[in-house]
Amino acid sequence: MPVVIGGSLVVAVPTIIALCFGVTNLGLYKTGIWHLMNEIAQIGWTGIGLVNLVLAGYIAYAIGDKPGLAAGFIGGAFATDSNMGFLGALVAGFAAGYTARWCQNHIHVGEKFETIMPLVVVPLISTMVIAILMGVILKDPLAWINSSLVAWVKGMVNSGVSSVVLALIIGGMIDSDLGGPVNKAAWMTGNILLAEKIYTPAMMANVAIAGIPLGYAVAILLFKKRFSSELLDAGRSDWFMGFVGITEGAIPFTLMSPLKLIPINMLAGAAGSATTVLLGAKANIPPVGGIYGFVTLHNGWAYLIGLAVCALIIGVLAPLAVDFTVTNTEEDNADDEDDIDFKFE
Repeated sequence: MPVVIGGSLVVAVPTIIALCFGVTNLGLYKTGIWHLMNEIAQIGWTGIGLVNLVLAGYIAYAIGDKPGLAAGFIGGAFATDSNMGFLGALVAGFAAGYTARWCQNHIHVGEKFETIMPLVVVPLISTMVIAILMGVILKDPLAWINSSLVAWVKGMVNSGVSSVVLALIIGGMIDSDLGGPVNKAAWMTGNILLAEKIYTPAMMANVAIAGIPLGYAVAILLFKKRFSSELLDAGRSDWFMGFVGITEGAIPFTLMSPLKLIPINMLAGAAGSATTVLLGAKANIPPVGGIYGFVTLHNGWAYLIGLAVCALIIGVLAPLAVDFTVTNTEEDNADDEDDIDFKFE
């Protein structure tokens, strides 16, 4: 995440500054301030280009610990160079990680030579596995699959109906578990595609990310009496959470009644993202999240309307569906009256 966010912001900031002065293509300038701005943006593109390397390396690390890092990094870099993309990076990460783990569990050397295992033996074997698997066996098939997937996603982004469907899916996933695995899968999909120069899915995710905390901030304005003092404070903080784009700001509210509020959250996220796309917002550079993300978009006003749609759906429906003045303790005590306890000693 820091690689994607850092790289995207370093691309976006000089680009936005240039746009403010009517400069639309920094690459045309070979001297002067705009050339320097272009040099800064290129560093950001370098960061985005590291996504596959970092993804593969740290998948390998999660499975095979530090000895898996080398093969994971090499496999991720090769996935980028050979057009296997994020799909190749995933395969490389898992292959490197499990090979490194197998080596550590099944190859044993004398006590005097234990230091060569993580430095020589494991990197040699795991990297050789990556070389054979990625360079010989799967190179052409994975490159074809990745190219087909990228072309398919580009087609969806550029097609009216398909683009709306994609926005509905991404928006709903982002607001389903508020930073959990489903949320991160949608977020990562949008941001990995930045390396393929496909930017609009990340914009779709950003609408749902910022819109949901804003929704609960709006809710305390519209229905103040239906919230406890603790949640009123949390709602005020959600103005900031929405401004910078942090979905976790909605967690304290959603936990009050997940079965009722998760569907409302998903509806709001899907509607907000789809509205943004329907009104013609597009990302021609890596988009920035939060409310201020509209400055990085074509038809940024549509992004703001999408945020408003998401926020208003939550702001109206959530307080009508749930009484936020009832604490979880009170609900638990009410439930305990009907509980039957079984004790085994």
